[in-house]
Amino acid sequence: MMPRKAAIIGFVGSAFVRLLYATLRIRIDDQSGVLTSNEPRTLWAFWHNRLMLVPYVRLQAKARKNAGALTSASKDGEILAAFLRHFDLYPVRGSNSRRGAAALIEMIRMIEGGFDFGITPDGPRGPRYSFNPGVITLAQKTGAKIVPIQVHYSKYWQLKSWDGFMIPKPFSRVDITMLPMETVQLTNNEDAFEAERNRIAEILRNGQEG
Repeated sequence: MMPRKAAIIGFVGSAFVRLLYATLRIRIDDQSGVLTSNEPRTLWAFWHNRLMLVPYVRLQAKARKNAGALTSASKDGEILAAFLRHFDLYPVRGSNSRRGAAALIEMIRMIEGGFDFGITPDGPRGPRYSFNPGVITLAQKTGAKIVPIQVHYSKYWQLKSWDGFMIPKPFSRVDITMLPMETVQLTNNEDAFEAERNRIAEILRNGQEG
């Protein structure tokens, strides 16, 4: 896809989402305290099918200036990157299959420079609610704490995509819970690493599958 076309779609999409935000009854339960925290390094983890409301949450984080998000290196990722820029989110392009190592290095550099990062552990291709180990690797390498974010819509449309992407209906209620920050322990073997990955995955999955 041509960059100009992706930019136009990203602009239109961001304008639509901002209009939708204005109709929703949104309640944020910030159990993590991250929205007003000076914690230097955080990773915001949320499922791919709930990502539409995360830019709104980021707009509420007035105490936190710099933020990025991991998007795929695909054509769809190019549109999402253009969309995120309209919410002052810096996109880093990469996935397990394309630019994965380069994206990891770039994110480490940015997190160490003071950026928060938003990551969908099951993106960009799933399976739905799977938990990519890259989130744990990134937390271990940077010392960043993970903020699990759960999103519930009272009424929504659900697309027939791999993730069952959810779009809240206008005037519906949205409950966003930012669970307490999780510190990922350093590990020295595969079993210990998997234990940490499964621990964080279960926290994020709890009550979110659907």
